[in-house]
Amino acid sequence: MEVPKYKRILLKISGEALVGKSDYGIDPDIMENISEQIKGVVKLGIEIAVVVGGGNFWRGVSASAGGMDRTTADYVGMLATVMNAMGLQDSLEKKNVTTRVQSSITMQEIAEPFIRRRALRHLEKKRVVIFAGGTGNPYFSTDTAAALRALEINAEILFKATKVDGVYDKDPKKHADARKYEELTFMEVLDKDLKILDSTATSLCMENNLPIVVFDITRPGNIRDVVFGKKIGTLVKKG
Repeated sequence: MEVPKYKRILLKISGEALVGKSDYGIDPDIMENISEQIKGVVKLGIEIAVVVGGGNFWRGVSASAGGMDRTTADYVGMLATVMNAMGLQDSLEKKNVTTRVQSSITMQEIAEPFIRRRALRHLEKKRVVIFAGGTGNPYFSTDTAAALRALEINAEILFKATKVDGVYDKDPKKHADARKYEELTFMEVLDKDLKILDSTATSLCMENNLPIVVFDITRPGNIRDVVFGKKIGTLVKKG
């Protein structure tokens, strides 16, 4: 009988992965697929926390480039992550998966504040904890929030869920000869500027020896497969 390789994981879902074929917002079919996959992992007894991005609604850097104050733009982006967290919570709760949303920005009517010890208790009770609001600070991406929260909850690995089946040396949608990396070191990611996560998040993972798997979340069953340690996507670890 197969045994899961990991017992506690942090799943980072980019906002762009929720868009589907639309230009913005949440694709119901994509959300259904993701929540069904998470439900399957929970049934295995895996403790799972999720960090969601907000790029399907808002990108602070782009808004800042357009003339908006950067701090304000980043706070708007944090609010976008809360919308995605609530959408994921609703989808999971409809499947009878118990969840808690914890936000770095206080919103007591709709989410708990982020409290590490409370998050750990939820995980021990097999509740899915969805972290929203990024780190709660401007100038830090949700990638950095994912790395930070993964370390705070003692996750064994960080799963970066995207719409691409791994990391390539160039954009596979634009270049037919793009080469996929099966495995990379943190230094290779930084030296090659591969932008799997932003450099702050990558450095945080490297310094604390937290491995990363980048994989395609749109394919049903992939979350379960990576939990069992199957070679899917690209593994990033210390050299």
